[in-house]
Amino acid sequence: MLQDTNILRIPGPSPIPPSIQRAMSQPMIGHRGIETKELLQRIKPKLSPVFGTEQDVLIITGSGTSGLEAAVVNTAQAGDDVLVIVTGAFGDRFAKICESYQLNVHRLDITWGDAVQPEIVKDYLKNNPQIKAVFSTYCETSTGVLNPIREISNVVHENSKALMVVDGVSCVGGVETKMDEWGVDVFVTGSQKAMMLPAGLTFIAVSERAWEVIEENQQPRFYLDLNKYRKSLNEASTPFTPGLSLLFGLEQALALMEKEGLAQVFQRHQIMMEMTRNAFKALDIPLLTSDATASPTVTAIQPEDFDGEMLRKQVKQEFGLELAGGQQHLKGKIVRIGHMGYCSPADVIQTIGLMELGLRKLGKDVTLGQGVAAAQECYLKQEVSQQ
Repeated sequence: MLQDTNILRIPGPSPIPPSIQRAMSQPMIGHRGIETKELLQRIKPKLSPVFGTEQDVLIITGSGTSGLEAAVVNTAQAGDDVLVIVTGAFGDRFAKICESYQLNVHRLDITWGDAVQPEIVKDYLKNNPQIKAVFSTYCETSTGVLNPIREISNVVHENSKALMVVDGVSCVGGVETKMDEWGVDVFVTGSQKAMMLPAGLTFIAVSERAWEVIEENQQPRFYLDLNKYRKSLNEASTPFTPGLSLLFGLEQALALMEKEGLAQVFQRHQIMMEMTRNAFKALDIPLLTSDATASPTVTAIQPEDFDGEMLRKQVKQEFGLELAGGQQHLKGKIVRIGHMGYCSPADVIQTIGLMELGLRKLGKDVTLGQGVAAAQECYLKQEVSQQ
């Protein structure tokens, strides 16, 4: 394999565009100086549209998990009843965070690979009116499912007084997100997936309804106290030392998304998802999720007559193509392909072609080019439909 080759097609971290790499290499500046204040003032109005909100989006230096923990610790306190919708490993993580703060956690466990049905949430809330917050993932990274957040949020607000809190880490920036229109109260994402940055920043948008709860919440917190971040952002500052290099990169990432147009960004992700799914259907390799619930940012396949871990090892060693495996009880049972952020239909075609070669080397009887051709045909159909 050619040295220094790394084709990153996992569901995060995702590849970094060269212009963002260059932006992050700028000389350091003082984090309390006028330059940083001006940087935050430029970033603030461009970040809100990604979430589909009129609210300012808070920026915390920390991983996506820190954003999930911030969402929990600011909206609930020990003894509160909360509902956690678990459709995979990251819904399970939300539940564990809630449990660590001694919340009374009600788990709504859904078969991994399926999306939650809003009617199930409705029934649960009717039977448990004491629920104060509902936690859900938008894209469940571990399975490639996109949960119907708009419909779930409607059900939550029509049948309870609970807050709707959403983990959008692996899809915000790559799929349509309309926080205000959908009535989501807290929306969280991270920097290292569709936002095209390295890990290290988490973004949190908060509704006015949620701010009322947060301001009165007696749960102790310090670094993750969203009140501090809101106050500082209003002054074009941060309460603690920010990751300045990442903020340089964020400004460029938002510029790239603005230049492409958010609608076009979302359409590109949709096309890549359909190309990927059509390719594996053509290769007669089962998909974990249905077409109706599939995420535009990550696709999971279920090998039946070949070893998925051996395929991952083969394409990594020979081509530098990095794919992801399954988590928890799906470990060794699925292969996940990320197509988010700095990724194009050309990258999808390359990935499918390399996977076909890997499959042949493992002894699976596939016709070379069959998956690639299906992806190409899908792309051409999309192009025609847009004309």
